[in-house]
Amino acid sequence: MKDIFLLFCYIFLLSFFSVSVVKAQSKVTATATAEIIEALTTKETAQLNFGRFSPETQGGKVILSPDGVRTAQGTVVLAGGTHNSASFYITGQYDAAISIALPSGPELLTNLENNKTMEVSEWKSIPAPGDGVGKLIGGSLTVKVGASLTVGDMNANPKGMYAGTYAVTFAYN
Repeated sequence: MKDIFLLFCYIFLLSFFSVSVVKAQSKVTATATAEIIEALTTKETAQLNFGRFSPETQGGKVILSPDGVRTAQGTVVLAGGTHNSASFYITGQYDAAISIALPSGPELLTNLENNKTMEVSEWKSIPAPGDGVGKLIGGSLTVKVGASLTVGDMNANPKGMYAGTYAVTFAYN
């Protein structure tokens, strides 16, 4: 009888230990969200235009600031007519920060009659280029771009119309 009692106690103790097992894990249902914002769009509202000038005997530079101020260096003589910095109108997500990337090197303007070239470099903008430098206040921003045009003498850069392209990149930051 004593053996049966001990057996009963042993079984009871074993069942007690198996019932009091503590689990080392927990499960929870969590939430994930995402928001798609409107695309960033850009429109060129004014072309970069260095205007009219004469390189004279040695050439030099025509410098056009982002705010449209034009100056000359070397023997370059500025003439009348229209000149202006480039202007870009950007729209997108309300109050979003954007990055501005200007050309990293020089670009060429080519004479439409004889393929002679002039080099555009020293790119500048308002706001200045970089990451998160612009803010789409109310969902829009105007960016102005200027640069320097290196001009040779009359032999290297004869009269005529010169044109070329360049890339400016705007991105959400």
